[in-house]
Amino acid sequence: MPEETYTPPSAPPPSPAPDTDNDNKQEEQNEQTEQIVETGSVITPNAKHLIHCLTIIGQVEGHFILPSQNKTTKYEHIIPSLVAIEQDRSIKGLVIILNTVGGDVEAGLAISELISGMKTPTVSLVVGGGHSIGVPLAVSAMHSFIVPSATMTIHPVRVNGLVLGVPQTLSYFDKMQDRITNFVTKNSKMPADRFKELMMQTGELVMDVGTVIDGETAVEEGLIDSLGGLSDAIEHLYGLIEERDAQLALEECGDECGNDNEQQDDNKAEQASPHDE
Repeated sequence: MPEETYTPPSAPPPSPAPDTDNDNKQEEQNEQTEQIVETGSVITPNAKHLIHCLTIIGQVEGHFILPSQNKTTKYEHIIPSLVAIEQDRSIKGLVIILNTVGGDVEAGLAISELISGMKTPTVSLVVGGGHSIGVPLAVSAMHSFIVPSATMTIHPVRVNGLVLGVPQTLSYFDKMQDRITNFVTKNSKMPADRFKELMMQTGELVMDVGTVIDGETAVEEGLIDSLGGLSDAIEHLYGLIEERDAQLALEECGDECGNDNEQQDDNKAEQASPHDE
């Protein structure tokens, strides 16, 4: 009988190496998607400069929760995001996209004050509309843009609910309106008298007092700095970032740069002066 030979089982083929690059990219995309859904913001890492995009849309939600069918921007999401952006050294700039009907006055002013007090370069872009408290939000950035088709509504402070018909109520409204007027005129080129004139205009709005201005008029009136779109806003933000980087580099250099400049000036003076024979 023929002898039986033992054949050992062949080793299984090696498993393919995990594609870590694709896994990391997918994880980054998932994180960005979650960030957009939760806070309406996104960071763009693969760009000339690392910038953060923040959107303020719908109605600015303040101390009261609005109905679920309303599109809202929650100030408890925006405020910590602004603090994080200001502290994060890797984020070089902030672009704010606005398409808002207004909302809570104090919440909108709080966000506006935070943006205007940032050292991180900021640029705002109004698309669609920047109405009511959206006006201070638009002018709070270092430079503001608006597209030609966008509009902005300027009107007095309004309140919903029970109102006491006493002089103190009107005094409170006047003080709140002065806070808005002072902030807008401080952060734009529009004079206070002209802002109040547009705010108290009659005959333009059917059910309200105030004025609606388009993009070109907003720039002509000095409310918004420039007429332009997304690419214009991004390019201007890059310029602000590079100016700030140059300024920070000069501050870090300190006395050494000053001594080097003095030495260069002395060398130039020696080269320019005639030598004695």
